[in-house]
Amino acid sequence: MLERLTAADFGRYRGDRFLIAPSTEPAFEVELIEVSETDSPGPVRKQFSLVFRGGPDPPLPQRIYRVEHGELDAIEIFLVPIGPDEAGQRYQAIFT
Repeated sequence: MLERLTAADFGRYRGDRFLIAPSTEPAFEVELIEVSETDSPGPVRKQFSLVFRGGPDPPLPQRIYRVEHGELDAIEIFLVPIGPDEAGQRYQAIFT
């Protein structure tokens, strides 16, 4: 399923809350604040990225986390902490 997802699949959920469920830490909510598609073609789709805001401080390390949303199947995606903004910690996922 992960390889078929596109920026359009996530665009309608911008502003929604997602749950990040680490295997060794308590789960926490984040908000999807950005969905960006690039002009770079990937093997199956255009590359895109997601940015989520929320979570613990200090941030969790980069790795694969279970990400859940009420209208989507739970997915395992690689998240990278990219630092806080004025409202909280941010994590990015890049899809190629």
